[in-house]
Amino acid sequence: MIDHPPATALRRKGDWTDPADKVVLDYEARFLRRKRLVCASGRGVLVDLPETVSLDHGDALIAGDTVIEVAAALEPVLVVTGDLPRLAWHIGNRHTPCQIEHDRLVIRRDHVLEGMLQGLGATVRPSMERFTPEGGAYGHGRTMGHAH
Repeated sequence: MIDHPPATALRRKGDWTDPADKVVLDYEARFLRRKRLVCASGRGVLVDLPETVSLDHGDALIAGDTVIEVAAALEPVLVVTGDLPRLAWHIGNRHTPCQIEHDRLVIRRDHVLEGMLQGLGATVRPSMERFTPEGGAYGHGRTMGHAH
């Protein structure tokens, strides 16, 4: 099967329509600049963006005239409930990516953090879900170190 042309641009969720193909990527794989991916159709696409980006569920890669939808893969996570402000502080203090929702926190599965959170009184439940953590205080995407 012939590959798509190189993907040299991206469009954020809501800024594109009519995808011709799709890539399903976990949280780690959605952080990229240059990489060959395999689409749902079986066709390959070389992503060659000008800078490293954090792709979100619902974004799209633009390969020539082709729109390739980005979907977040299901991955092993921990669903955390309890005293959410306190638990979020402890998770953030460990610089762990965290998906913050109204009634729960979601982090990647980690047995050390699971034990810590249970020790703090949290209810922790393993699950398989799309992981889409908060992007960071200084712009779209992931935080990169401590420049403060």
